[in-house]
Amino acid sequence: MLPFWVTGAAAGIVSLHLIQKLLFPYFWHDLKYLLKVIKYGLTVEIYRLRGKIFTVLDRFVKQAERQPNKPFILYEGAVHTYQDVDRRSNRVAQVFLQQAALEKGDTVALLMSNEPDFIHVWFGVAKLGCVVAFLNFNIRSRSLLHCISSCESKILIVGADMLGTLEEILPSLQKDIGIWVMTKDCTLPRVNTLLDKLEAASEDCVPVNLRSANNLKSSVLYIFTSGTTGLPKAAVISHLQILKGAAGLWAFGATADDTVYITLPLYHSAASLLGIGGCIELGATCVLRKKFSCSQFWSDCKKYNVTVIQYIGELCRYLCNQPVKEREKDHKVRLAVGNGVRSDVWREFLGRFGDIKMCEFYGATEGNICFMNHTGKIGSVGRTNFFYKLFFPFDLIKYDFKKDEPIRNRHGWCEKVKKGEVGLLISKVNAKNPFFGYAGSKKHTEKKLLSEVFKKGDIYFNTGDLMVQDQENFLYFWDRIGDTYRWKGENVATTEVSDVIGMLDFIQEANVYGVPVPDHEGKVGMVSVILKPNKSLDLEQMYEQVVTYLPGYACPLFLRLQETMEMTGTFKQQKFRLVREGFNPSAITDPLYFLYSSKKSYVPLTKELHDKILSGQLKL
Repeated sequence: MLPFWVTGAAAGIVSLHLIQKLLFPYFWHDLKYLLKVIKYGLTVEIYRLRGKIFTVLDRFVKQAERQPNKPFILYEGAVHTYQDVDRRSNRVAQVFLQQAALEKGDTVALLMSNEPDFIHVWFGVAKLGCVVAFLNFNIRSRSLLHCISSCESKILIVGADMLGTLEEILPSLQKDIGIWVMTKDCTLPRVNTLLDKLEAASEDCVPVNLRSANNLKSSVLYIFTSGTTGLPKAAVISHLQILKGAAGLWAFGATADDTVYITLPLYHSAASLLGIGGCIELGATCVLRKKFSCSQFWSDCKKYNVTVIQYIGELCRYLCNQPVKEREKDHKVRLAVGNGVRSDVWREFLGRFGDIKMCEFYGATEGNICFMNHTGKIGSVGRTNFFYKLFFPFDLIKYDFKKDEPIRNRHGWCEKVKKGEVGLLISKVNAKNPFFGYAGSKKHTEKKLLSEVFKKGDIYFNTGDLMVQDQENFLYFWDRIGDTYRWKGENVATTEVSDVIGMLDFIQEANVYGVPVPDHEGKVGMVSVILKPNKSLDLEQMYEQVVTYLPGYACPLFLRLQETMEMTGTFKQQKFRLVREGFNPSAITDPLYFLYSSKKSYVPLTKELHDKILSGQLKL
């Protein structure tokens, strides 16, 4: 017979286990994740204290030395090893070093689609200590010119498939910007060719001191984000932010043995920092695709033995909308890392494609706060607890939707929402969690900050996102505020769209906003316009204007013609009621129109057309 104390201890352990399961069901999940965060933070801090700043680029060079023959990038059947990428990026660095075209600290703008040379050029100019600006290849004309000038680019490097875009902006491009294209010859004026010079360049390393960083907070990238001020803003990305982004795959459980499938555009932080940076951190392999393809997605995963995929919500929905095929679960994918997937799509995705761990996360490109759903709770962007808030202090505060601003009490302070209530996510700015802001005008940076929030002197980063925290401390994304909305995985600035439409000579005023569409992620663009006196609405000209000057995801699909424009008490355009009313022609008396691409015009939005959109017969 066992001694009394043994049975008592056993009973106590079982009781504690049951209590933990009942009252703290996520304790071990939280502890494991928290220990990973602490471990990575301590590693970075130790390097800093030793006076040795070890960047992601340094990590890549070490990986190339340690495993030179391991595949780093698989692209269109070609294998690029760590050594291959290191040597070709050396060639890029040598070309610009020999040409004396760049100095440490200069900015290089990169206009390229997904291809290995995007990474070669990125790493090559980074080895010279230059800041690289990733340009969104979807944007056109005025917006693209603004992006190039706002980060004070010294050189613009353009991919071979982007020559048409370059030709459009070349007459207006600043004369002091050097232009290089990834071709062997080019007839455009002022343009230098890079491909021929790469073939003749040395593969030798450039001096290490050129790329050496003396501060983790120094700028290394500019990634453009659609902001509330209209034109894209260049978010300043530091070495510290890249290190944090590169740790994401590791934090979710990826290893050096994984193969990561990247179909998202490399100008996005998700693909470049989390995807490419994450592979470098692990020493893993990535399969890079020019662009996402529904029909080829799972065949690629099988062909390359992909184990980790990156997604945005739209991507998962597109895959779920494909015709069902045999053996859809016959693949090796075990992790899916991304954001923006709806709960119903999440469930359908898992039910259809197998036992894949969905690693949903939240984080703005320029933000100083990140959440990771390390438990797999469907619908949640992450989870918080007392200890996490010690390291990354944040709050959800009350927000006035009609005035479009945080609510302040009679003392002037903001107020926190209760659990279960919708609130604006704000994150405290301090030495450990800095906000680096935007290149160019300081007013853009200042607009993203809230001061005197809970006490005198405090400063918070305004994410512009509304969230809900439930009783179990899971966080759920609810909506965007203000003058941006998300469509096709991209943030759309309403002011930029309204500026383009306002250029038309028959438009008096344009009010752009996003409206929800059933079974679609994000919100689709809609514009309400009033006409100038004695002018008529030219639907074909309206169509030409938006498709010429806006990227496809930013073109408003719905148009509403009004006689007057309702304003708020602070003389801003009223969007709240318009968003609520949507685009139903049976409920709205104003004339409504739909952007019909095949007819190259906006056409009247009839009930029949409306029904086809809601049923999914007409693809948006």
